[in-house]
Amino acid sequence: MGKHRETLAEMALLTTVILGITACSRTEDGAWFSEEASVRGLNFVHQSGFTGRHLVPQIVSGGAALADVDGDGDLDAYLVQGGEIPSTEANVADRLYLNRGDGYFDEAPADSGTDDPGYGMGVAAGDYDNDGDVDLYVTNYGPNVLLRNDGTGRFEDVSLAAGVDDPRWSAAATFLDLDADGDLDLFVVNYMNWTPGIEQDCFVRGVPTYCGPTIYNVPAMDRLYRNNGDGTFTDITFAAGINVAFGNGLGTVGADFNDDGLTDLFVANDMMVNQLWLNQGNLRFKDESLLWGVALDEHGVAKAGMGVAAADYDDDDDTDLLVVNLKEQTDSFFRNEGKYFVDVTREVGLAAPSVRHTRFGVALADFNNDGSLDLYEANGRIESSNPAVANFDEPNLLFKGTRDGKRFHFDQVTPQGGVSAPLIHTSRGLAVGDVNDDGGLDLLIINKDATPYLLMNQATRGQWVRFRVLTSSGRDAYGASVSAMVGTVQMRRDVQPSASYLASSDPRVHFGMGDQAGIKDVVVTWPGGEQERFGDFQAGETYALSRGKGKIFSAH
Repeated sequence: MGKHRETLAEMALLTTVILGITACSRTEDGAWFSEEASVRGLNFVHQSGFTGRHLVPQIVSGGAALADVDGDGDLDAYLVQGGEIPSTEANVADRLYLNRGDGYFDEAPADSGTDDPGYGMGVAAGDYDNDGDVDLYVTNYGPNVLLRNDGTGRFEDVSLAAGVDDPRWSAAATFLDLDADGDLDLFVVNYMNWTPGIEQDCFVRGVPTYCGPTIYNVPAMDRLYRNNGDGTFTDITFAAGINVAFGNGLGTVGADFNDDGLTDLFVANDMMVNQLWLNQGNLRFKDESLLWGVALDEHGVAKAGMGVAAADYDDDDDTDLLVVNLKEQTDSFFRNEGKYFVDVTREVGLAAPSVRHTRFGVALADFNNDGSLDLYEANGRIESSNPAVANFDEPNLLFKGTRDGKRFHFDQVTPQGGVSAPLIHTSRGLAVGDVNDDGGLDLLIINKDATPYLLMNQATRGQWVRFRVLTSSGRDAYGASVSAMVGTVQMRRDVQPSASYLASSDPRVHFGMGDQAGIKDVVVTWPGGEQERFGDFQAGETYALSRGKGKIFSAH
């Protein structure tokens, strides 16, 4: 429209008050990762479709999944493509790469059915029909796509028949068993009711850039689908109460935050209050974000929420929450106190280093297997740093998790991002998993208008053990949690593949163990609250924990 309007970044500068930020601590640990995407066969190039006009989907797209889609025991890679707006059948398409078994990949055959040409955002992976193989749900600007795996290496688009072809602009999605009935329900986070017809002209220092979501004021309602158990879903958004609150949603994660045996939902909204949907049972939900202290940051500010991670970082047997935000806004690290959360971003050392970058993909994982969760953040601006070119590149960040008695904090690893040579792109989706099964967690990261990163773990690592947690039907038990004694510390890890930003990670549960030779008193809490004891295990192996094969000793 030819006149200056506030962008999302400028509004953050005006509204965010950053108090008490102290200097961040750093640790000189050398390279933790080696970037090997091209040498390992991931010859994908993301395309945002930018041709001179700043259309909002271009700056936020780019998801990925690490999942065993062919059932051979290793992680394959699904990479979500952008393309042109509006999309056409001739649009560039998503790509599936199959793991050879050693962490090297081959592109799936052209007739595999995974080449959705929609303008892609993210992907969720899960066996929604309980037939023993992993299906894919792809979110788009435009109709979403459910790809049913037929078990032979081919996928069929069943979106319309299954009732999940949401035509809105969707961002994150997650499969979860929300009613503990043995099949996976589907939660889809929608961003905005945006079309190119309402696009506006925004500027930073006189340079054209992308507008923030509050310029349009068209937040979109999220969607909740109940699995009917017959390959179809029913939209229960209104019946479940999910319709009463929504924002410009980008990130989501599911976990049992109040430890009642039912999986809850968290939504990170862009420049609007977040939602925390506590599961009331019978597929009814109530937004308790304000009461639990996660709607806003510690200063009462609604931040530009992007990616989300949830894990028990302080080993007190509940799931904590991390939301990453825009440059000039700190991370929001919420410690779970059982009946509410406390913003401990400054306390854990993340305020000063995080405020300098725009963070999207995020992972809390034990990359060096020392028993403490580390943090990786994938970064990239939403406004150009150079008026002459559309350059949104930033370095990514790696933080080493450290335990000092009862105090937990994160120290920034140098070289920046944990790599020996600088890697500076516009990073978005981030998935975690051990692609070469050597006991170290690797990272797959999508970069805007560039090749991806496949960061292979080369850190000096401790002992480890990994569990595949399975339902009685043999499906990965999304929403379950595993607790165990590692030395003198009781740890908890959740089966929770869909978090980060537009991504789906390895569903296997990973414990770093330092110098411990084994892990003891392994207990699984299943969706619904039933607990089952599986005993002790030696380090250095991956084990299956199947429901009904251990000893049931308690239930909520």
